[in-house]
Amino acid sequence: MSTQGEFAVMLKLNPLFAELGSEDLQRIAGLSHTRQIAAGEVLFQKGERGDALFGVRRGQIRIEAPATDGSRLTLNFLGPGELVGEVAVLDGQSRTADATAGEPTELFELRRADFLDHLEREPKVAVKLIGLLSQRIRWMSERMEESVLQPLPVRLARRLCALAAEVGSEVHISQEQLGVFVGAARESVNRQLQTWRKDDILDVHRGRILLKNLGRLTAVARSQQR
Repeated sequence: MSTQGEFAVMLKLNPLFAELGSEDLQRIAGLSHTRQIAAGEVLFQKGERGDALFGVRRGQIRIEAPATDGSRLTLNFLGPGELVGEVAVLDGQSRTADATAGEPTELFELRRADFLDHLEREPKVAVKLIGLLSQRIRWMSERMEESVLQPLPVRLARRLCALAAEVGSEVHISQEQLGVFVGAARESVNRQLQTWRKDDILDVHRGRILLKNLGRLTAVARSQQR
């Protein structure tokens, strides 16, 4: 498979581009180029103009934000096959967080100007994207409702399971960072983690959580408590 063919597959797996045809995806992928960044190198910073979409070919990108105590909160980990900046490539607005390479990383880069030029030449693709964006807005609305209606154990279990799917059973994250993820105070997160620790579902260490019984945690994540 060609390099740009890899990027086309990556686009196909993303909800924003999922319903575009293979020819459309190949044309869009053909607008991209690859880029190498070193471990610790900043890809973009919060407040910068969003002028490109990136796909992780190899390595890892950390999405971060400053904490109140001056430290850095890791909001997400992006690995091979994942995209960052899908919305920015369309609206060109400011980045909402920082993105930093967690290790040597190779990226696909699709510049906004090139993408918009393509949409002007292919208005049918633009119409499809409008429909896909509408679906994404509905999905985000459902997730917001879930965050309000679901209790903390469910929200916390879902976040830990999602992180485990990315990085494995040893999740390097602070309790403050988890609180940001699930919209809860650190003290509330700590109480729930200690309950699960007593139940032998996980172990809590400084800056990391070891998931010992992912099956039980998944069962909590899949529950529909009210």
